[in-house]
Amino acid sequence: MYRSGTVMAWNVFRFCTALRGLGSIMILLVLGVVGVTYYAVVLTSYGPTLISGSGILDPLTALAILVLFHCLLVMLLWSYFSVVFTDPGSVPPNWKPDLDEERDDTDPLTASEFGASPADSTNPRVRFCKKCNQLKPPRCHHCSVCGRCVLKMDHHCVWVVNCVGALNYKYFLLFLFYTFLETTLVTLALLPQFIAFFSDGEIPGTPGTLATTFLAFVFNLAFALSVLGFLIMHISLVAGNTTTIEAYEKKTTPKWRYDLGRKRNFEQVFGLDKQYWFIPSYSEEDLRRMPALHGLEYPSKSELESQEF
Repeated sequence: MYRSGTVMAWNVFRFCTALRGLGSIMILLVLGVVGVTYYAVVLTSYGPTLISGSGILDPLTALAILVLFHCLLVMLLWSYFSVVFTDPGSVPPNWKPDLDEERDDTDPLTASEFGASPADSTNPRVRFCKKCNQLKPPRCHHCSVCGRCVLKMDHHCVWVVNCVGALNYKYFLLFLFYTFLETTLVTLALLPQFIAFFSDGEIPGTPGTLATTFLAFVFNLAFALSVLGFLIMHISLVAGNTTTIEAYEKKTTPKWRYDLGRKRNFEQVFGLDKQYWFIPSYSEEDLRRMPALHGLEYPSKSELESQEF
């Protein structure tokens, strides 16, 4: 039994190490798909149409597609690298919870992983991470890949070599949103060329450009369909003010204490300033007045109802 447990722990360690190394490859893969797509859309298809004025579409339509393509590409890459380089949220050193003895602050999730700390063994409401040897704020989980606790952890994403948590969840959602728009645009833009592959007529272009266009269409169609599923799932999670981990763990929980209504749930992720909703950034005012954006304080539904009365 001891031997099997040791082997399992070693396998998990090797798996987590492999995920860290895989992340760098995934970034190169993303950039590679972007490069192939850019070559197929701009340099092979619509760029020459705009310059020469000949092709399937008129130059004005080609210009509109190119402008929209570049705008979405900038937002996609901005959102993507914001997720990659933004710390998802770390527990501050020597953090301690501000407990209210008159209110039940017990978190119903993952009770099995919440060990009581040695100093607070008499208080079951205090969450403690045995791996990090520190107290855990509400909605915080330990990531085995990153080797640390992450505030409001949603999941570890190998595509961005980072955890998705309190401070970069908005950026991740925008990345999905702009990826879906961009891949859908590319799929529709390259659809005439793709259909031409199966026609009897002669297709202009070299074998290399034709192969690149074909691959770009297939890649973008696949990404558009897969990202759409993830986007729908995360929209439902935001609407209920939950994360992927919490949605899995609260299956037996009849009421979710952090569900404040769709409007407030949305604002907890995207902020109150509407000008910043569609860009991977927060206003200074939002960061000051919304502790939820920092991942440490999350008002529950009962707390808001008590404040209103």
